[in-house]
Amino acid sequence: MADRQRGRAGETGRDAGERGRAGEGGRDAGERGRAGEGGRDAGERDQQQVAAICDNTRIKLVLYHWSQSFCSQKVRLVIAEKGLKCEEYDVNLPLSEHNEPWFMRLNPAGEVPVLIHGDNIICESTQIIDYMENKFEDANIPKLMPEEGSLYFPRVQHYRELLDSLPMDAYTHGCILHPELTLDSMIPAYATTRIRSQIANTESELKKLAQEHPELSEAYLTKQKQIKSKIRDHDNLNYLKKILCELENVLDQVETELQRRVEETPEEGHQPWLCSESFTLADVSLSVTLHRLKFLGLARKYWGNGKRPNLESYYERVLQQRTFRKVLGNVNNILISAVLPTAFRVAKKRAPSFLGASFIVSLLGGIGYLAFLFLKKRLS
Repeated sequence: MADRQRGRAGETGRDAGERGRAGEGGRDAGERGRAGEGGRDAGERDQQQVAAICDNTRIKLVLYHWSQSFCSQKVRLVIAEKGLKCEEYDVNLPLSEHNEPWFMRLNPAGEVPVLIHGDNIICESTQIIDYMENKFEDANIPKLMPEEGSLYFPRVQHYRELLDSLPMDAYTHGCILHPELTLDSMIPAYATTRIRSQIANTESELKKLAQEHPELSEAYLTKQKQIKSKIRDHDNLNYLKKILCELENVLDQVETELQRRVEETPEEGHQPWLCSESFTLADVSLSVTLHRLKFLGLARKYWGNGKRPNLESYYERVLQQRTFRKVLGNVNNILISAVLPTAFRVAKKRAPSFLGASFIVSLLGGIGYLAFLFLKKRLS
């Protein structure tokens, strides 16, 4: 189709040029000639835009991610909402695959997600989401960001930035290291000890990798320092209480904004999203955030028992979204595997080739989670 359109653009340009040349002489003929060239240029520009859009949809999208990574979840939800075709590959964090040299060459920060689109390699979830939003402009692909200059643009931008500023890695590590901060955590008690030893192993592993791969030593040692600094904060109760207080303030703002939507559309059964009638990037950030807080055991504390009722009903709606169920529907059930590195290592070493490590990992994670639920029920 793009070739036919480019062909028609060429014919249009030639016709315009011929009309200019066929005109009377003198200044009038020159002006018509210039008009013909202008028409040809405009036609070519239009067709170049169409061709670029077609090329973007033809070039393969490849995403390296980890299903239980918070940032990866946001990117995958955007891909699902936009209906983009994408090859997805799990980079297994409990197995430290994100520290392997092949991945560090893709992203020297050694973090998921990473998106590859043709010659473009995009790291960091916000940049990936912005790239997809700006690159794929076909009329059939939903826009998740309102047009700049519209009433909704600053609102969506504000809540997206506000929610994305929350230190979700600190909440995650902090609630694992200090389960007393939570109410209904889905994380077993032994995970606290496990994650501490895992962190210590990661630090020594990065130091060893820096020696084995001198061309990547700077990246490895930088990452080692960052991990030390992060964990020092994430294990600090005063810091954790401070950021949880900040979370409370953010959720208060969200609750107020949701109440505004209710008041704007009082008709029964009409349920807009956070910033508008449409599901936007602000909703992507909010829905994935609430899902993680639920897993960490903070749901009842922040929106249960009638506290922030708009937030509670919003999260219930999110859970019914087809795209959300597709991407995150069972994530909290298997996220428990992220704190079972021993099971992952057994799977990697002993998994039969015809089954693959991913199947064994999922099976072990599922068995571990069911055992946790059984024990929790017996003890309650």
